[in-house]
Amino acid sequence: MTNKIKQAGLAVLVAVSLTGCMSDLTGTTYSSGEARQMQVVRFGTVAEARFVKLQGTEGEVGTLAGGATGAVLGSQIGGRNEGIIGGIAGAVAGGVLGNMAEKKLTTKQGIEITVRLEDGSYVSVVQQHDPAATFNAGDRVKVLTQGTTSRVVRVQ
Repeated sequence: MTNKIKQAGLAVLVAVSLTGCMSDLTGTTYSSGEARQMQVVRFGTVAEARFVKLQGTEGEVGTLAGGATGAVLGSQIGGRNEGIIGGIAGAVAGGVLGNMAEKKLTTKQGIEITVRLEDGSYVSVVQQHDPAATFNAGDRVKVLTQGTTSRVVRVQ
């Protein structure tokens, strides 16, 4: 197998591993740790809903994967001394690019839902936008709160 094929395979592996960092933050998705936990339920009406952007994560996965890929690719430059310098430069550049790629891949469309509760008070919850679950002013909803985590779902 040639070095070019190995390098292309490594780049694909990095991209696939970064997409594994994405998580679902919609109102209808629960983590396994949230299962079988009691939640406080409050009913209300949507006062306002507006789209927001949920910033992506900047973490070690993108930086390390990009750095490793950059080091491998950079070390292919020239002879031994150039390869060492190229590997170091490639690791730094790859780390920066990997971090940027992770942030871009994990950025999501969010929605901020302001709810007027039955007691007259207002709460606002930001969650990932789910095209299958739209929110409009006047919609009847329930706000589910577990610890410091809240989500809004439409009442059926």
